[in-house]
Amino acid sequence: MKKKRIVNQCGTTFLEVMVALAIMGVITAAIFKLYISSHKNYMVQNEVANVQQSARASLDELTRQIRMAGYDLPLGLAAIQASNTDPDTITLCYRATNCDTYLASAMPQPSAELKCATDVSCFYDGQWVYIFEPDSGGGEWFEITEVQTAAKHIQHNTMNLSKSYNQDAIVLAINKVKFYIDETTDQDNPTLMIELPGQNPQIYADNIIDLQFKYRMKNGVLLDTILIPDDVREVQINLTGRSMNEDVDLADLGEGDGYRRRTFSTSVFLRNVGI
Repeated sequence: MKKKRIVNQCGTTFLEVMVALAIMGVITAAIFKLYISSHKNYMVQNEVANVQQSARASLDELTRQIRMAGYDLPLGLAAIQASNTDPDTITLCYRATNCDTYLASAMPQPSAELKCATDVSCFYDGQWVYIFEPDSGGGEWFEITEVQTAAKHIQHNTMNLSKSYNQDAIVLAINKVKFYIDETTDQDNPTLMIELPGQNPQIYADNIIDLQFKYRMKNGVLLDTILIPDDVREVQINLTGRSMNEDVDLADLGEGDGYRRRTFSTSVFLRNVGI
């Protein structure tokens, strides 16, 4: 008896394969597009978060320093120096420690070392300090080159003072800090700079592009610059941060240069000036 041969009729035609590939292509493209969109949104949010973090930290530091301005300063030393340079610059002075001394004897000449009457161990080499005569109300900054603790002497070999100070002239450790925007070192990446006497400026925060101050005087007038430092009662701060990278899509849409910006503002009432 002859057996019947069963032929397998199952299989996939070329057309079916092409349809399947087309469907898979559409699905893959949709998934890839969703991934690209999600990744871009993540990058945008990350950039915005970095801008906000940098700007808020800068604003907090400025607020802290401005609030201290004028604390325990001698007569004649300005608590705030302002420059309406657009972006603006501000310099602040205040005492942060009780480090001080006074001269045991008058200086024979402006280049002479300072012979002090009290312990000078709180001072250090390379420190900038302020010397003044209480009766005259005038003084100046100078850099300490060597502290001789045992002898209670302070050297300033690299610079002569403007005059010979009398006995009882006071030497104070005073904080002097300057904030400004550096737009010249790297024009594509402006930075908020902090500068201390005798030291090279340091970057405090990246991508801070603008800093503006307004000063409310004791008569209520709001000024861009300071005429009389002791009359300042409030400092208003506007600080603008910018994203590090340019968003090409924003630029293509005509929305500025493609960088995202955030501006933060605050107001600081001075507690150590004019009291």
